[in-house]
Amino acid sequence: MNNRTYIARATDVAARMIGDELMIMSGKNSSLFSLNETAAILWQAADGITPLDDIVEQKLCAEFEIDAATALKDAEAMVIELAEFGILQVSESPLSDSKPPAGA
Repeated sequence: MNNRTYIARATDVAARMIGDELMIMSGKNSSLFSLNETAAILWQAADGITPLDDIVEQKLCAEFEIDAATALKDAEAMVIELAEFGILQVSESPLSDSKPPAGA
């Protein structure tokens, strides 16, 4: 991925915070996902218009003691995995017409 990667929450999922966990259910196959704290931060910040490197710097580096390059590399891998499960949309340009799912 390049530094101008944009991520948006998938529109066919339902999300709820249950205690400290973010639970997401896929509308495609009813699969249930429990996101760890880092994945939850990425998913919640995935507005389709903020570049991934900005999300990493503003959210992850601010929350955890990690350098931006390492955090971005880890975030890129996590984004790919979440996209493969249909939880996130990934694009090289802004996804301005994306709408967050209910409960987000």
